[in-house]
Amino acid sequence: MKWCAFIFAAAAMLSLSSCSSSSGTSFTQGSSKWTWMGGANTANQNGVYGTQGAAASSNIPGSREQSISWIDSSGNFWLFGGDGYDLDGTNGFLSDLWEFNGSEWIWTGGSAIANQAGFYGSLGVASSSNIPGARNSEVRWLDNSGNLWLFGGGGYDSTGTLGPLSDLWEYSSGQWVWMGGSSFANQAGTYGSQGQAAPGNIPGGRFHSVSWIDKAGNFWLFGGNIQLNTGELYLNDLWRYSGGEWTWMGGSSATNQPGVYGTQGSAAAGNIPGSREQAYAWADSSGNFWLYGGNGYDSTGTYGFLNDLWEYSTTTGQWTWISGANVVNQAANYGTQGTAAAGNTPGARNGGTSWTDAAGNFWLFGGYFHNEASGVVDEFNDLWEYSSGQWTWVSGSNSTNESGTYGTMGAPGTGTLPGARHYSVNWVDSSGNFWIFSGYGFDSTGTLGYLNDLWRYEP
Repeated sequence: MKWCAFIFAAAAMLSLSSCSSSSGTSFTQGSSKWTWMGGANTANQNGVYGTQGAAASSNIPGSREQSISWIDSSGNFWLFGGDGYDLDGTNGFLSDLWEFNGSEWIWTGGSAIANQAGFYGSLGVASSSNIPGARNSEVRWLDNSGNLWLFGGGGYDSTGTLGPLSDLWEYSSGQWVWMGGSSFANQAGTYGSQGQAAPGNIPGGRFHSVSWIDKAGNFWLFGGNIQLNTGELYLNDLWRYSGGEWTWMGGSSATNQPGVYGTQGSAAAGNIPGSREQAYAWADSSGNFWLYGGNGYDSTGTYGFLNDLWEYSTTTGQWTWISGANVVNQAANYGTQGTAAAGNTPGARNGGTSWTDAAGNFWLFGGYFHNEASGVVDEFNDLWEYSSGQWTWVSGSNSTNESGTYGTMGAPGTGTLPGARHYSVNWVDSSGNFWIFSGYGFDSTGTLGYLNDLWRYEP
C-alpha cells in the first residue's frame, strides 16, 4: 500500500550516499537528551489492540507512518490512522484511533483491520457509528474548544474506493462528525472567486498538504498532491476555512507551478511558493505562517527537493522568501553542532516532523532526500532549531541512514538516538518535552521499515 515503497526498498539495497555537508562525519551525543519510551526497537510490528476503551501496558499501535497526532486538554496524546500494520500484520491504510495517557495506550475507536471504508452518516450529525475511512497524509487542526478537525488525505471513501479525499471531519466528545466535502474520492476542487468565501467552495481531494491556524481560530491549508497512483500533480493553492465556508486565498488552481520568489526578504503580492508536498509548517507568535522545504517545483519550474523558507503575513496576505535556495536539491550546511550561524541550513528534504517550543522557536527532526537521477534515498535523524532568523544543528547525525541507538527503555543513556526516518508524528507535553512516534526508517538493526517506537526529547 505504500505509494513509493519501491523507492525505499531499493534504497535499502543500495550503498547510500549523503546529501549532507561535505564533512560526512557522524555526531553522537555523549549525554543524550533522547529517551526510548516505548514500542519496539525493530521494524514492521503488528498492532496490539487489547480491549477497546481499556488501557493496558501491552497495548501498542502497529508500526506506521503518515498518521496525525494531537494533544487534548488533559495533556493526553492522540493518534489516528496512517499507513502501516494492523492487528493481523496486514500492511495497509489504517482508521484506528488511539489515546496515550503518558504510560499506556488505549485503542478508543476505529478498526483494528486495515483498508476500511468510511462511514459518514448524515452531514453535520455526530454518531458513534461514524468513522473516517482508513487514510494517511491528511491535515489536522485543533479549534478553540480543543476539538480535532481533519481534512482529506489519501485513503478509502464511503464506497471503499481508494483515492485522494476532500472530506472534512470534526472529532468532539468521543464522536466523529462529517462536516463537509465529498464522501467520494478523486474530487476536483471548486475554487470560486479568489478571496471570496462561498458555500460551494471546496479544496479538491489531496494528501501531503500543510496546515496552520490563525489568531482568529481560522483553519488554513496549502498545497499537496492530488495523484495517488500514477504521476505527480502538485498544488500551491492556499485556502482558509472560516464560519463553515472555504475561501481560495492565493496560489494557482493548476498543478505543478514554479515558485515566484521575488527579492529575498521582501514581501510582494506576486510572490508564491512553488507547488509542493510534504513541507514543514508552523505559525509564529505574531500569527504569521512559515513554510520550509518539501518536494516540488523551484523558481525555474524544475522538480526536486526544496530548502526554501517562506513567511506568509495573515495581515497583508503576502509571501516573503526568507532564506534557502530558489533552486532544488541543495545540500545541508551543518556548521558547528550547537552553534547558530547565518549559513546553516538543514538542506533540501521533506517528510520530517516539526513543532514549536514555548518561546516560539521552530524545531525540525528527520525527513528524507531522494536523488531522482541515481535513485538514492537519504534518511535523516538530525534535529534542528530555527530561532532569531538562524538555524542551529542541535543533535543527531550529519550523516544519513543511521540506525537507532535505543539503550534501555525509559532510561536516558550515552548516545541514545532515534534512527533516521520520515513521516513520524509528534507531541509537546506540558513540561515542554518533545515526543515522536513511528515513521518509516531505520531500526536498531539497520533494517529499513515501518516503526512504532516512542521517543522523548528533553530540550
